[in-house]
Amino acid sequence: MTRKKRLRNDLILIAALLLIALAGLLAFRLSRRPGEWAVVLIDGVETARYPLSEDLETVVSGAEGSNTLVIRDGAASIAEADCPDGICVAHRPIAEAGETIVCLPHKLVVKIQASGSAGAVDGGTQVGGNG
Repeated sequence: MTRKKRLRNDLILIAALLLIALAGLLAFRLSRRPGEWAVVLIDGVETARYPLSEDLETVVSGAEGSNTLVIRDGAASIAEADCPDGICVAHRPIAEAGETIVCLPHKLVVKIQASGSAGAVDGGTQVGGNG
């Protein structure tokens, strides 16, 4: 195979891969749904559920520590946490169904759900159990 033909084939392959990646990104963007609820789980157990349509600031406390959950303008975020790393505080606000903020030291998860998805299967994995 000549060098010119190989270059052309490489360019065709790169263009095809870029088109596939673009199609995947477009499908991902079109499948997103706005969330309606901020669901708070501590150690895997749902402890609270707040509508994203109402502004709120509340302290979420568990056995490991506390976090300040803020819901403003349809998005949820953690404003303060007494954990050592503060990664959850640095996380951007979340508003789309399926997005999560996790505070590992406090075993806290805030996840966004759309209406009617209370028992729906998502991409999360539950660890542990009685078995």
